[in-house]
Amino acid sequence: MFNGSKNIENFQELFAEVKKYLELQKEYTKLELVEKLSILFSMPIMILVVVVLALLALFYLSLALAYILEPYVGGLKFSFLIIGGINLLFMICMVAFKKRLFIDPMVRFLSNLF
Repeated sequence: MFNGSKNIENFQELFAEVKKYLELQKEYTKLELVEKLSILFSMPIMILVVVVLALLALFYLSLALAYILEPYVGGLKFSFLIIGGINLLFMICMVAFKKRLFIDPMVRFLSNLF
């Protein structure tokens, strides 16, 4: 019913196919890991560039607003104080809502990535 040499050939072919499959799975895992790591390492760089550009824009917009407010508040120093207070208020809000603004999106990004 079972031919010994035929079974050995079938097992050898099956073993070769399983070995080939495992090698392909290993390559796929490597490629997947490289993709995930490249996304993971490029995201902080992109965020850093965007934050630096946003801070520069905020700086120049704050200066422009201070000069616009100057005639209405009685001097340049008072308008700079108002703008500084507004910026300080923004920083306090960021610290107060850091979990919702920074931590939760980062955790969601990492969980979606992996």
